[in-house]
Amino acid sequence: MMKKNFSTPLCKLALSVSVMLLIVPSLRAADAPTVPQVDAKAYVLMDYNSGKILAEGNADTRLDPASLTKIMSSYVIGQAIKAGKIKPDDLVTVGKDAWATGNPTLRGSSLMFIKPGDRVPVSELNKGIVIQSGNDASIALADFVAGSQDSFVGLMNNYAKALDLQNTHFLTVHGLDAQGQYSTARDMALLSKALIRDVPDEYAIHKEKEYTFNKIHQINRNRLLWNSNLNVDGIKTGYTSGAGHNLVASATEGPMRLISVVLGAPSDRIRFSESEKLLNWGFRFYETVTPIKADKAFVTQKVWFGDVGEVPLGVAEDAAVTIPKGQMKNLKASYKLNQPTLEAPLAKGQAVGTIEFQLDGKLIEQHPLVVMQEVKKGNIFSRIWDFIMMKLSQWFGG
Repeated sequence: MMKKNFSTPLCKLALSVSVMLLIVPSLRAADAPTVPQVDAKAYVLMDYNSGKILAEGNADTRLDPASLTKIMSSYVIGQAIKAGKIKPDDLVTVGKDAWATGNPTLRGSSLMFIKPGDRVPVSELNKGIVIQSGNDASIALADFVAGSQDSFVGLMNNYAKALDLQNTHFLTVHGLDAQGQYSTARDMALLSKALIRDVPDEYAIHKEKEYTFNKIHQINRNRLLWNSNLNVDGIKTGYTSGAGHNLVASATEGPMRLISVVLGAPSDRIRFSESEKLLNWGFRFYETVTPIKADKAFVTQKVWFGDVGEVPLGVAEDAAVTIPKGQMKNLKASYKLNQPTLEAPLAKGQAVGTIEFQLDGKLIEQHPLVVMQEVKKGNIFSRIWDFIMMKLSQWFGG
């Protein structure tokens, strides 16, 4: 690979950011903050924009997700609404399988309290799933979206594969105990990122604190929504005797968003305290910067045999990097081309190399280097000329 070095600190690419950071006490990259102890079977703290895992413990251990399963149910429903397959005001006729009185599996669990024959709008059932964690609502809406619970579970697992959730398998639409149903802290963080990114209208429901249906008022079980120290806007609690106490939470601070996952905490109180601890720690010690934007060229490179002589190269999506606070001025980047030279034709968005971010000489992040505009083959005369010039350049080291 051909490497081009940009030793200039990236703060020059984002001067306004670096100036603001001068007032923050500098934390050397070598002095990485100590990860707090977390009282749970597994946990993850992930930055939403960069995808960087800031803290983890048993992140890939397969555990019972309990009602965190409804994050995937919510994702499937959000995608169905987004695609126009169902509409929020569609009326759903509740079947007997969604009736707690007639379905022993649902007795004693979280419910919206719907009955067979009720005609309930999709939007109301959706709130019942997200805010009340209603297992009956999950069944009713699954039947409506996919025709049956089994078919809906199939959609859930298909999306799990599409999102590359390598250690996740669903057997139910609601998350009640089922032998062979599992996920991990890492996969739950990735799923939550997808929910926020892909179906933002669906995600917006997760910040609602209360919901009343049929004169029954219920409170969102995610008590971090009321936390005055954090700007939490989701996501989901989960509990069964087998799983323990689970919580996926997401919070923002300025442009930064973090996602925390705590699985198998020993009590309801501890899942909230440990999640709060993780989120506060992440915001205290880290920041996420975007030194390279998708609409700005990172470098301009010579291209041979094309209808133009140079082509801008950059990133397909904003390149977010999570670093210790105060380190923006020390962030540097270089790029490598996959081949020694660029030759036409080149398609817009074609990956031709890699951008590498370094902090104190250590590689911390990589992003594909892509062509920002199409380059077609030049005419026969320009190609012959380029051939001659390329040979001369090779011969004389130009």
